[in-house]
Amino acid sequence: MQTYYILAINPGSTSTKIAVFENEAELFSQVVEHDRNELEGFTTVNDQFEFRKKTVIQIIHDHHFDLNQLAVVVGRGGLLPPIHAGGYLINQTMKDLILSGQLSPHAANLGALLAASVAEPLGIPAFIYDAVSSDEMADVARITGFPEIERKSLCHVLNSKAMGRKYASDMGRSYEQVNLIIAHLGGGISISAHKQGRIIDVIADDAGPFSPERSGGIPLLALMELIYEKDYKKAELLKKIRGLGGLKAHLGTGDIRVIEKRILSGDQRAKQVYEAQAYQIAKGIGEMATVLKGDIDGIILTGGMAYSEKLTMMIKEYIAFLGPVKCLPGENEMEALALGGLRLLRREEEPRIFPR
Repeated sequence: MQTYYILAINPGSTSTKIAVFENEAELFSQVVEHDRNELEGFTTVNDQFEFRKKTVIQIIHDHHFDLNQLAVVVGRGGLLPPIHAGGYLINQTMKDLILSGQLSPHAANLGALLAASVAEPLGIPAFIYDAVSSDEMADVARITGFPEIERKSLCHVLNSKAMGRKYASDMGRSYEQVNLIIAHLGGGISISAHKQGRIIDVIADDAGPFSPERSGGIPLLALMELIYEKDYKKAELLKKIRGLGGLKAHLGTGDIRVIEKRILSGDQRAKQVYEAQAYQIAKGIGEMATVLKGDIDGIILTGGMAYSEKLTMMIKEYIAFLGPVKCLPGENEMEALALGGLRLLRREEEPRIFPR
């Protein structure tokens, strides 16, 4: 079997993660946490490019890895216009769109730029894989009560699909043969319905359960009244929705380890809010169960919060009747990127050309 070396790059809001794989085996990985104050010194996310690129190159240098061994570089896909799931060759059209500043600002947008900047001098391909904006949603799921607004397929596609593949493989089946509900429990929470290899509906992080740092869905009339009462500016309100909402707004911290210690010490408010989060997650899973008409091969709890036995047990108490529940904790995004790149190299999947 041919040996391929794959570099995966995953820029997050306050971190840069890289990993190098030899086929399916990880050789090394590293996460660099960036100082928030340093990042706030950049006017836009795109302005962080050179800073992030130096970080990537430094990590590779520190691990004494020869870049010339690489066969491919795979970057995290960001908030591009709706595209298919799977792999896309990073081309100039994609890069120009990201650099234009037209996209919603998100560090993941830098994934394509960073991957291309490493791959192009080496004369090897660069891909994104299972981008955040991957869209396989059923048309009926897009319609809202406002003709001006459509629901969009925005969820933790990369990790969710990777965990779906892993769960199906453990069952002795393929991802395309099973129906799954996957709840990604992280700083933001998304819940998705997977039907025979496609994500047919999602509850995005602004529409469902509140999370450690995000408000989740809010009653519209009450939100509208609050906006007018407090005269919130757009940036201020966005910060309350993403960054200062959820557990952080209620309890002053989004760290569930701290919150669980407070609960153990008798903090009743922390207990109530934490239980409410589990309750809302379970409700979201129940909502996705209707999308699959109850034909569910498994429910997966993944993401960083899925390491919490306390949280996952609370959720399971509500949803166990729907089908088997499996905890596959962690982000798992680096492996997902690398294995996606490996499938593309082996021609098990064909890359798409942006914007198709």
